[in-house]
Amino acid sequence: MSGIPELFGSCVFNDTVMRERLSKDIYTALKKTISQGTHLELDIANTVANAMKEWAVEKGATHFTHWFQPMTGITAEKHESFISPQKDGRIIMEFSGKELVRGEPDASSLPSGGLRATFEARGYTVWDITSYAFIKDRALCIPTAFCSYSGEALDKKTPLLRSMEALDIQARRILALFGNTSVRRVITTVGAEQEYFLIDKNVYLKRPDLVCAGRTLFGARPPKGQEMDDHYFGALKPRVSAFMAELDEELWKLGVCAKIKHNEAAPAQHELAPVFSTANIATDHNQLTMELMKSIANKHGLACLLHEKPFAGVNGSGKHINWSLSTEDGVNLLEPGGTPYENAQFLLFLVAVIKAVDDYQDLLRVSVATAGNDHRLGANEAPPAIVSVYLGDELTGVLEALETGNGYQSHEKHQMEAGVTVLPHFQRDTTDRNRTSPFAFTGNKFEFRMPGSTLSAAGPNIVLNTAVAEVLRQFADELESAESFSDALAALIPRIVSNHKRIIFNGNSYSDEWVAEAARRGLSNIKASADALPAFISPKSVELFGKQRVFSETELRSRYEILMEEYGKTLQIEALTMLDLTKGEIIPACVTYQNELALLLERKKSCGEFDTSLEGFLLGQIAKLSGCLLNKLNTLESALLEAREERELFARTKHYRERVFPAMSELRLIADELETLVAKKHWPLPSYAELLYSVV
Repeated sequence: MSGIPELFGSCVFNDTVMRERLSKDIYTALKKTISQGTHLELDIANTVANAMKEWAVEKGATHFTHWFQPMTGITAEKHESFISPQKDGRIIMEFSGKELVRGEPDASSLPSGGLRATFEARGYTVWDITSYAFIKDRALCIPTAFCSYSGEALDKKTPLLRSMEALDIQARRILALFGNTSVRRVITTVGAEQEYFLIDKNVYLKRPDLVCAGRTLFGARPPKGQEMDDHYFGALKPRVSAFMAELDEELWKLGVCAKIKHNEAAPAQHELAPVFSTANIATDHNQLTMELMKSIANKHGLACLLHEKPFAGVNGSGKHINWSLSTEDGVNLLEPGGTPYENAQFLLFLVAVIKAVDDYQDLLRVSVATAGNDHRLGANEAPPAIVSVYLGDELTGVLEALETGNGYQSHEKHQMEAGVTVLPHFQRDTTDRNRTSPFAFTGNKFEFRMPGSTLSAAGPNIVLNTAVAEVLRQFADELESAESFSDALAALIPRIVSNHKRIIFNGNSYSDEWVAEAARRGLSNIKASADALPAFISPKSVELFGKQRVFSETELRSRYEILMEEYGKTLQIEALTMLDLTKGEIIPACVTYQNELALLLERKKSCGEFDTSLEGFLLGQIAKLSGCLLNKLNTLESALLEAREERELFARTKHYRERVFPAMSELRLIADELETLVAKKHWPLPSYAELLYSVV
């Protein structure tokens, strides 16, 4: 495509546009606010707002909106037009600094976890000046934080920004100890790889479970799934290619550096990967990516499925969060360099991350805890629920040498030779990649592979940033008070390695042996999100987030309540959908087919045909399974009723997990068996084969 450089960021009020549209003084003042966090004066805000409005109107925008990320997991926006009526009956287009900086949505109509009562409606959206405004659907979208009237965070953006600030403060303390006092800011850089499924829209609409729950609640396994490994990196189908091309173009307009696209392992599964950006901007961009995936798919007659496990027995989708630390001028603090054994600054940041993951493994599990992700974690397609760190042989060897005091023998870099003369030789990496690891070091960053595909990238980044900030604080306190920095550093790194090496595992995280080994090491293995969530409000967590000023205890408890409610409501919706489908679709289909078989049997007998074994067998099997189906249906209804009557939040959520979820699984087992017996013309739901291979 020609003109991509001109296309990229064309719908973003970015630095280039600001330079063109703002005076030098205003631009300098705005950049100072962005880089140093200084207060933005109202007169500067007014000037910026007017420039934004003029630019947006030229681009065809008629409205503006404060674009924010409430606790729903998706984005929210309230559109207001630029028009302002005049006395002569005409209008002018206006946009003030006050409107740019602050908005006022209803804070009681979005999840607050008890922070706001129904009658307490006032909330504020506040411009996130570090994230560029953009145009979408003829509206100027201003990325904002969302807080209550009394100042509590009601969104995912505010605590993310707080965690970034906490990490910046502590990381600069560490850098100062190494003599680097000129760094003004340390940022978290993030790249969020997004997996998703594409199926035909017409087939999607025939599956009420996909429409209501985002995943298939019934479905027998198809004759062919992903066994042949023939979808991964395969040639793109024309409809998929057209969708991806439009998605790329729309993302590029919004300044999203969509870089890589390909088919994933499962049929109908695909992936998009962007270039790294600052954590809050990466989070904004990932939300935009998911939104555009759905809307653009619809234009192409497709449905985009972002659920973590839309098809049982088939790989689910994750959101792999690549996380690193960088100075404002682009120096990666997790870059080992040519000789990592001699790079003390790198090693200190590395062991800080290792300690943070070990100390707060329960919080990392909470950060990916959803009802949907429970289907995916540990399913031999995603990491297990056991949190561990993969470093590879070289870095593990470096840390072992530091711990024991023995010298380190550097790994020589070998030339890769493919055995064909015409193919070029190249340097082989010093370590392999490990796709089974939840938290893997991949050269100069960590890849957190546990998050599910629907999850906002904010949650995992908040936990990572805060945990690492706390460990860096501990390191800085110790090293700053030491008589000899070099002696204290030489003692600190080996001690941390010795105390936290249990979290390092370079093997196959899918294996049963690792589950047993992890238990011996004392690592947690919390398979159900309902069991993981209470760690969010443990005294240890309250202390961590409070000390780093990321969450108050009140804000933590509100999020705990929201996550618990969301878990239970998800299972409730799924259970109710299963009941509706079973009663309204599956049972009638079984009855119809049984009637057809019974009539056939009668007709054969009346004609003197006595070989009715096939019809009789089928009729008996279906009748038997239908009886079981009815029993399982009653069990699910009873479990659902008991859950609704449970008043205490944790007990209700546990009931959904321990009673409702197993009842759903048992009901599905019978229904899926019936699907293989009932004639296709009677079965009301498109099969897995029809769904997975619907795009041709």
